[in-house]
Amino acid sequence: MTDQRIDGAATELEGKAQSGLGRLTGDSKLQFDGKLDEVKGKALDAYGRVIDGLDGLVDKAPLEYRDNARKGLDFARRKPLLTTGIVAGLAVLLGGLGRRRH
Repeated sequence: MTDQRIDGAATELEGKAQSGLGRLTGDSKLQFDGKLDEVKGKALDAYGRVIDGLDGLVDKAPLEYRDNARKGLDFARRKPLLTTGIVAGLAVLLGGLGRRRH
């Protein structure tokens, strides 16, 4: 289990507690912040699941690619937001290129 999954579960649990407290006290800002933390926690957990899955694939990669793959995964673990931004940017770029060809 990666640190992202542990942090994600903790953030989600904290968000649920915060949201519940907001509901009990009638504090809509606290409730909103709690829901936001729940979503953040779920996203971080999902990111950790992806990293865990890719970690298993690195071991199956050809030997000449394993070092580079491990470096990439280490970067992704240290910089999850940057990695997500890079992947999202590439997806938008590739999606735009795919539309122009039609």
